Amino acid sequence: MTTTPVFYPWTLRDRTFHWGQRTYVMGILNVTPDSFSDGGQFYRLDQGLAQAQALVEGGVDLVDIGGQSTRPGAETIPTEAELRRVVPLVEAIRRSSEPALREVVISVDTTRAEVARAAVRAGADVVNDISGGTFDDAMLATVADLGVPIILMHIRGTPATMQQQTDYEDLISEIYSHLERQIENAIAAGISHNHIAIDPGIGFAKTAPQNLDILRRIPDFRPLGCPILIGPSRKSFIGSILDQPDPQQRVWGTAAACCAAIAGGADILRVHDGREMVQVAQVADALWRGHHPGTER
Repeated sequence: MTTTPVFYPWTLRDRTFHWGQRTYVMGILNVTPDSFSDGGQFYRLDQGLAQAQALVEGGVDLVDIGGQSTRPGAETIPTEAELRRVVPLVEAIRRSSEPALREVVISVDTTRAEVARAAVRAGADVVNDISGGTFDDAMLATVADLGVPIILMHIRGTPATMQQQTDYEDLISEIYSHLERQIENAIAAGISHNHIAIDPGIGFAKTAPQNLDILRRIPDFRPLGCPILIGPSRKSFIGSILDQPDPQQRVWGTAAACCAAIAGGADILRVHDGREMVQVAQVADALWRGHHPGTER
Protein backbone atom coordinates (compact mmCIF):
# COMPACT_ATOMS: atom_id res chain seq x y z
CA MET A 1 0.00 0.00 0.00
CA THR A 2 1.11 3.55 -0.70
CA THR A 3 1.14 6.46 1.70
CA THR A 4 -1.67 8.98 2.13
CA PRO A 5 -2.37 10.40 -1.35
CA VAL A 6 -1.89 14.00 -2.35
CA PHE A 7 -4.05 15.05 -5.29
CA TYR A 8 -2.84 17.59 -7.80
CA PRO A 9 -5.33 19.22 -10.17
CA TRP A 10 -5.36 18.64 -13.91
CA THR A 11 -5.49 21.80 -16.01
CA LEU A 12 -6.72 20.99 -19.50
CA ARG A 13 -7.66 23.75 -21.92
CA ASP A 14 -9.79 26.28 -20.00
CA ARG A 15 -10.76 23.86 -17.21
CA THR A 16 -9.07 22.84 -13.98
CA PHE A 17 -10.07 19.54 -12.39
CA HIS A 18 -9.88 20.06 -8.62
CA TRP A 19 -10.09 16.48 -7.40
CA GLY A 20 -12.25 15.99 -4.35
CA GLN A 21 -14.20 19.22 -4.64
CA ARG A 22 -16.88 17.85 -6.94
CA THR A 23 -17.61 14.96 -9.29
CA TYR A 24 -16.65 15.37 -12.95
CA VAL A 25 -18.79 13.82 -15.66
CA MET A 26 -17.33 12.18 -18.76
CA GLY A 27 -19.78 11.80 -21.62
CA ILE A 28 -19.42 8.66 -23.75
CA LEU A 29 -19.27 9.10 -27.51
CA ASN A 30 -18.93 5.76 -29.28
CA VAL A 31 -18.29 6.14 -33.00
CA THR A 32 -18.81 2.43 -33.53
CA PRO A 33 -21.45 0.28 -35.25
CA ASP A 34 -21.48 -2.33 -32.47
CA SER A 35 -21.19 -0.83 -28.97
CA PHE A 36 -23.54 -2.53 -26.51
CA SER A 37 -25.80 0.45 -25.83
CA ASP A 38 -25.53 2.96 -28.65
CA GLY A 39 -23.79 1.13 -31.49
CA GLY A 40 -24.46 2.80 -34.83
CA GLN A 41 -26.21 5.86 -33.39
CA PHE A 42 -23.21 8.19 -33.75
CA TYR A 43 -21.21 6.33 -36.37
CA ARG A 44 -21.32 9.03 -39.06
CA LEU A 45 -19.28 12.19 -38.54
CA ASP A 46 -22.34 14.46 -38.47
CA GLN A 47 -24.01 12.20 -35.90
CA GLY A 48 -20.91 12.16 -33.71
CA LEU A 49 -20.56 15.93 -33.88
CA ALA A 50 -24.22 16.43 -32.95
CA GLN A 51 -23.89 14.08 -29.98
CA ALA A 52 -20.74 15.85 -28.82
CA GLN A 53 -22.67 19.12 -28.93
CA ALA A 54 -25.55 17.56 -26.98
CA LEU A 55 -23.18 16.24 -24.30
CA VAL A 56 -21.50 19.64 -23.95
CA GLU A 57 -24.87 21.39 -23.72
CA GLY A 58 -25.82 18.85 -21.04
CA GLY A 59 -22.89 20.04 -18.94
CA VAL A 60 -20.35 17.21 -19.17
CA ASP A 61 -16.74 18.02 -18.31
CA LEU A 62 -15.11 15.67 -20.81
CA VAL A 63 -16.18 13.90 -23.99
CA ASP A 64 -14.73 10.39 -24.33
CA ILE A 65 -14.43 9.34 -27.98
CA GLY A 66 -13.95 5.67 -28.82
CA GLY A 67 -13.77 3.88 -32.16
CA GLN A 68 -13.35 0.28 -30.93
CA SER A 69 -16.22 -1.43 -29.16
CA THR A 70 -15.23 -2.93 -25.81
CA ARG A 71 -18.53 -4.68 -25.08
CA PRO A 72 -18.29 -8.32 -23.93
CA GLY A 73 -17.44 -10.47 -26.92
CA ALA A 74 -16.35 -7.57 -29.13
CA GLU A 75 -13.80 -8.41 -31.80
CA THR A 76 -10.78 -6.19 -32.47
CA ILE A 77 -10.90 -3.98 -35.56
CA PRO A 78 -7.84 -2.92 -37.61
CA THR A 79 -5.91 0.11 -36.41
CA GLU A 80 -6.66 1.94 -39.65
CA ALA A 81 -10.41 1.54 -39.08
CA GLU A 82 -10.15 2.90 -35.54
CA LEU A 83 -8.15 5.89 -36.78
CA ARG A 84 -10.76 6.62 -39.46
CA ARG A 85 -13.51 6.64 -36.86
CA VAL A 86 -11.80 8.71 -34.17
CA VAL A 87 -9.45 11.28 -35.67
CA PRO A 88 -11.89 13.07 -38.02
CA LEU A 89 -14.34 13.59 -35.15
CA VAL A 90 -11.66 15.05 -32.87
CA GLU A 91 -10.63 17.37 -35.69
CA ALA A 92 -14.24 18.38 -36.37
CA ILE A 93 -14.83 19.24 -32.72
CA ARG A 94 -11.71 21.40 -32.65
CA ARG A 95 -12.89 23.22 -35.79
CA SER A 96 -16.39 23.83 -34.43
CA SER A 97 -17.84 27.32 -34.60
CA GLU A 98 -19.38 26.72 -31.15
CA PRO A 99 -16.83 27.90 -28.53
CA ALA A 100 -17.99 25.52 -25.79
CA LEU A 101 -17.73 22.54 -28.11
CA ARG A 102 -14.45 23.65 -29.65
CA GLU A 103 -12.82 23.93 -26.20
CA VAL A 104 -14.32 20.84 -24.54
CA VAL A 105 -11.82 18.47 -22.92
CA ILE A 106 -11.57 15.33 -25.07
CA SER A 107 -10.38 11.92 -23.95
CA VAL A 108 -9.66 9.20 -26.48
CA ASP A 109 -10.83 5.72 -25.52
CA THR A 110 -8.18 3.47 -27.06
CA THR A 111 -5.70 0.72 -26.23
CA ARG A 112 -3.41 1.56 -29.16
CA ALA A 113 -0.44 3.90 -28.97
CA GLU A 114 -0.80 4.85 -32.64
CA VAL A 115 -4.41 5.92 -32.15
CA ALA A 116 -3.56 7.77 -28.94
CA ARG A 117 -0.82 9.72 -30.67
CA ALA A 118 -2.95 10.59 -33.70
CA ALA A 119 -5.90 11.65 -31.53
CA VAL A 120 -3.79 13.85 -29.27
CA ARG A 121 -2.17 15.47 -32.30
CA ALA A 122 -5.68 16.14 -33.62
CA GLY A 123 -6.68 17.80 -30.35
CA ALA A 124 -7.47 15.18 -27.70
CA ASP A 125 -6.31 15.92 -24.15
CA VAL A 126 -6.43 12.61 -22.23
CA VAL A 127 -5.88 8.93 -23.06
CA ASN A 128 -8.41 6.50 -21.57
CA ASP A 129 -6.98 2.97 -21.89
CA ILE A 130 -9.26 0.10 -20.84
CA SER A 131 -6.25 -2.22 -20.85
CA GLY A 132 -4.35 -0.06 -18.38
CA GLY A 133 -1.43 0.09 -20.80
CA THR A 134 -1.17 -3.69 -21.18
CA PHE A 135 -2.45 -4.34 -24.73
CA ASP A 136 0.15 -2.19 -26.51
CA ASP A 137 3.71 -2.22 -25.18
CA ALA A 138 4.26 1.25 -26.66
CA MET A 139 1.28 2.91 -24.97
CA LEU A 140 2.84 4.12 -21.72
CA ALA A 141 5.98 5.50 -23.38
CA THR A 142 3.82 7.19 -26.01
CA VAL A 143 1.62 8.89 -23.41
CA ALA A 144 4.75 10.00 -21.54
CA ASP A 145 6.08 11.50 -24.77
CA LEU A 146 2.77 13.24 -25.46
CA GLY A 147 2.68 14.69 -21.94
CA VAL A 148 -1.04 14.08 -21.42
CA PRO A 149 -2.87 12.36 -18.55
CA ILE A 150 -3.85 8.70 -18.79
CA ILE A 151 -6.66 6.70 -17.22
CA LEU A 152 -5.59 3.14 -16.38
CA MET A 153 -8.37 0.56 -16.10
CA HIS A 154 -8.39 -2.97 -14.71
CA ILE A 155 -9.31 -5.80 -17.07
CA ARG A 156 -8.57 -9.48 -17.47
CA GLY A 157 -8.23 -10.94 -20.93
CA THR A 158 -9.74 -8.96 -23.80
CA PRO A 159 -13.30 -7.80 -24.45
CA ALA A 160 -13.75 -11.00 -26.47
CA THR A 161 -12.70 -13.24 -23.55
CA MET A 162 -13.05 -11.21 -20.35
CA GLN A 163 -16.37 -12.61 -19.12
CA GLN A 164 -14.76 -16.07 -18.94
CA GLN A 165 -12.17 -14.67 -16.50
CA THR A 166 -14.21 -13.61 -13.47
CA ASP A 167 -12.81 -16.07 -10.91
CA TYR A 168 -11.01 -14.07 -8.20
CA GLU A 169 -9.71 -15.19 -4.83
CA ASP A 170 -9.90 -11.63 -3.50
CA LEU A 171 -11.56 -9.28 -5.99
CA ILE A 172 -10.66 -5.88 -4.54
CA SER A 173 -7.12 -6.88 -3.55
CA GLU A 174 -6.40 -8.28 -7.00
CA ILE A 175 -7.76 -5.21 -8.78
CA TYR A 176 -5.75 -3.00 -6.41
CA SER A 177 -2.53 -4.92 -7.04
CA HIS A 178 -3.01 -4.77 -10.81
CA LEU A 179 -3.63 -1.02 -10.78
CA GLU A 180 -0.71 -0.46 -8.41
CA ARG A 181 1.57 -2.35 -10.77
CA GLN A 182 0.37 -0.40 -13.80
CA ILE A 183 0.81 2.90 -11.98
CA GLU A 184 4.40 1.88 -11.26
CA ASN A 185 4.91 0.90 -14.91
CA ALA A 186 3.46 4.20 -16.09
CA ILE A 187 5.76 6.17 -13.80
CA ALA A 188 8.73 4.10 -14.95
CA ALA A 189 7.80 4.96 -18.54
CA GLY A 190 7.94 8.67 -17.71
CA ILE A 191 4.34 9.54 -16.88
CA SER A 192 3.94 11.77 -13.82
CA HIS A 193 1.94 10.23 -10.97
CA ASN A 194 -0.05 13.48 -11.07
CA HIS A 195 -1.17 12.59 -14.60
CA ILE A 196 -2.62 9.17 -13.75
CA ALA A 197 -6.24 8.29 -12.94
CA ILE A 198 -7.52 4.77 -12.26
CA ASP A 199 -10.65 2.79 -13.08
CA PRO A 200 -11.45 -0.53 -11.34
CA GLY A 201 -13.23 -1.65 -14.50
CA ILE A 202 -16.89 -2.25 -13.71
CA GLY A 203 -18.25 -4.71 -16.27
CA PHE A 204 -14.82 -5.83 -17.49
CA ALA A 205 -14.14 -9.39 -16.35
CA LYS A 206 -16.59 -8.88 -13.49
CA THR A 207 -19.86 -10.58 -12.57
CA ALA A 208 -22.91 -8.60 -11.45
CA PRO A 209 -22.22 -9.23 -7.72
CA GLN A 210 -18.57 -8.27 -8.22
CA ASN A 211 -19.60 -4.97 -9.84
CA LEU A 212 -21.75 -4.20 -6.80
CA ASP A 213 -18.84 -5.05 -4.51
CA ILE A 214 -16.63 -2.56 -6.38
CA LEU A 215 -19.26 0.16 -5.97
CA ARG A 216 -19.43 -0.55 -2.23
CA ARG A 217 -15.64 -0.47 -1.81
CA ILE A 218 -14.45 2.47 -3.89
CA PRO A 219 -12.64 3.99 -0.87
CA ASP A 220 -10.35 0.93 -0.84
CA PHE A 221 -8.65 2.29 -3.98
CA ARG A 222 -7.95 5.73 -2.51
CA PRO A 223 -4.46 4.82 -1.16
CA LEU A 224 -3.26 4.46 -4.76
CA GLY A 225 -3.16 8.25 -4.81
CA CYS A 226 -4.96 8.77 -8.12
CA PRO A 227 -8.35 10.20 -9.12
CA ILE A 228 -10.87 7.38 -9.49
CA LEU A 229 -13.12 6.93 -12.53
CA ILE A 230 -16.23 4.76 -12.27
CA GLY A 231 -18.14 3.66 -15.37
CA PRO A 232 -21.42 1.90 -14.49
CA SER A 233 -23.50 3.43 -17.28
CA ARG A 234 -26.31 1.22 -18.61
CA LYS A 235 -24.30 -1.92 -17.92
CA SER A 236 -25.67 -5.43 -17.70
CA PHE A 237 -25.46 -5.68 -13.90
CA ILE A 238 -28.03 -2.88 -13.77
CA GLY A 239 -30.14 -4.73 -16.33
CA SER A 240 -30.02 -7.91 -14.26
CA ILE A 241 -31.23 -6.06 -11.15
CA LEU A 242 -34.03 -4.31 -13.03
CA ASP A 243 -34.86 -7.22 -15.35
CA GLN A 244 -34.32 -4.72 -18.15
CA PRO A 245 -32.70 -6.14 -21.31
CA ASP A 246 -32.65 -2.80 -23.17
CA PRO A 247 -29.53 -0.82 -22.14
CA GLN A 248 -31.17 2.47 -23.12
CA GLN A 249 -33.90 1.85 -20.51
CA ARG A 250 -31.40 1.64 -17.63
CA VAL A 251 -31.06 5.38 -16.98
CA TRP A 252 -32.61 5.35 -13.50
CA GLY A 253 -30.53 2.34 -12.48
CA THR A 254 -27.45 4.12 -13.76
CA ALA A 255 -28.39 7.13 -11.65
CA ALA A 256 -28.49 4.97 -8.53
CA ALA A 257 -25.10 3.46 -9.34
CA CYS A 258 -23.66 6.93 -9.93
CA CYS A 259 -24.96 8.11 -6.55
CA ALA A 260 -23.29 5.14 -4.88
CA ALA A 261 -20.05 5.93 -6.70
CA ILE A 262 -20.12 9.55 -5.56
CA ALA A 263 -20.89 8.53 -1.97
CA GLY A 264 -17.81 6.30 -2.19
CA GLY A 265 -15.61 9.16 -3.39
CA ALA A 266 -15.47 8.65 -7.17
CA ASP A 267 -13.91 11.61 -8.97
CA ILE A 268 -15.15 10.97 -12.52
CA LEU A 269 -18.29 9.26 -13.80
CA ARG A 270 -18.24 7.87 -17.33
CA VAL A 271 -21.82 7.92 -18.64
CA HIS A 272 -23.98 7.84 -21.75
CA ASP A 273 -26.76 10.10 -20.43
CA GLY A 274 -24.82 13.30 -19.94
CA ARG A 275 -27.49 15.83 -18.97
CA GLU A 276 -29.22 13.45 -16.60
CA MET A 277 -26.06 12.29 -14.81
CA VAL A 278 -24.74 15.84 -14.51
CA GLN A 279 -27.87 16.60 -12.50
CA VAL A 280 -27.41 13.44 -10.44
CA ALA A 281 -23.84 14.49 -9.68
CA GLN A 282 -24.89 18.01 -8.72
CA VAL A 283 -27.38 16.77 -6.12
CA ALA A 284 -25.11 13.98 -4.86
CA ASP A 285 -22.21 16.42 -4.52
CA ALA A 286 -24.40 18.77 -2.48
CA LEU A 287 -25.24 15.85 -0.18
CA TRP A 288 -21.84 14.22 0.25
CA ARG A 289 -19.29 16.85 -0.70
CA GLY A 290 -21.03 20.04 0.34
CA HIS A 291 -20.48 21.38 -3.16
CA HIS A 292 -23.12 23.57 -4.79
CA PRO A 293 -23.02 24.18 -8.55
CA GLY A 294 -21.68 27.54 -9.64
CA THR A 295 -19.06 27.84 -6.90
CA GLU A 296 -16.33 26.26 -9.07
CA ARG A 297 -16.08 25.37 -12.72
